[in-house]
Amino acid sequence: MQTNPTPSTPAHTSLVALGDSFTEGMSDLLPDGTYRGWADLLAARMAAVTPGFRYANLAVRGKLIQQIVDEQVGRAAAMGAEVITLVGGLNDTLRPKCDMGRVRDLLTEAVERLAPHCKQLVLMRSPGRQGPVLERFRPRMEALFTVVDELAARHDAVVVDLYGAPALGDPRLWDVDRLHLTGEGHRRVAEAVWQSLGYPAEDPEWHLPPEATLPPHWVARRVEDVRFARRHLLPWIGRRLTGRSSGDGLPPKRPELLPYETA
Repeated sequence: MQTNPTPSTPAHTSLVALGDSFTEGMSDLLPDGTYRGWADLLAARMAAVTPGFRYANLAVRGKLIQQIVDEQVGRAAAMGAEVITLVGGLNDTLRPKCDMGRVRDLLTEAVERLAPHCKQLVLMRSPGRQGPVLERFRPRMEALFTVVDELAARHDAVVVDLYGAPALGDPRLWDVDRLHLTGEGHRRVAEAVWQSLGYPAEDPEWHLPPEATLPPHWVARRVEDVRFARRHLLPWIGRRLTGRSSGDGLPPKRPELLPYETA
C-alpha cells in the first residue's frame, strides 16, 4: 500500500547505487535465485512514499575501486539521480598487495565526479565481521574509512557508520561464506541508510545485536570451518591467485534508472 509523505518525511525521487557485492545484495537470496540486498530494500521503502520513484543499481560483485570508477561512476553521474550511494574500496583492502594511496586517489576521484550530479551523496563505513580476518585487515579498513570521512566532510556527503554498529559485527548476521551479510543484516543496513537520509525510524535499535544465544558446540564449529574453507575460502584464494573475479562478465544489477514498482 502506497502512502503519501508527511511534512517530516523526505520525498527523494530517485536513487542510484554503486559498488560491489555488498551493494548488489549478496547473500540476501530470493526464491528465484537472485539477490535482493539493502539497496533494493531501501528503494522499495523510498518508492512507497514517493510516487514515480526511480532506481538503478550498477553494483557488480567482486569489483575493485578502479573498476567502479571506470565502469560505474560516469554512468551514474549522467543519470542525475537525487541520491547516489557509493561503497567501494573494501575489496582492494583484502588484496595481499594493496596500494592505499591509490585507493585514496580513486575514491577521491569517484566522489568528486559524483557529488556535483546529485542532491545527496551517501558514503559508508562498511561493516566488518568479528573474527581473525577483520583483525588482520582492520588497519587498512580504518585507513579507508578515514578517507571516507574526509571526503564526506569536504563534499557534504552523508556517512552511514556500519562499522561502528555492534549488530553488524555479530557473526550471526553474516552468511556462511563469512564475506556477506544475511538477509537480516541487509535489512538493518537499509534501515541505517533510511534513517541517515532523514526518514523516520522504523527500527530505532537496528544497530543492536540480536538477543544472546548459546554458541555452537566446538565440534560443530570445526565442521563449519572445514565446510567454509572448502566451499568459499579456497575458491576465493584461487580467484585472487589467477586474477579472476566472481563478477567477471556479469552485467550491472539494474543498469537503467527506471520506475521502481512496489508490491
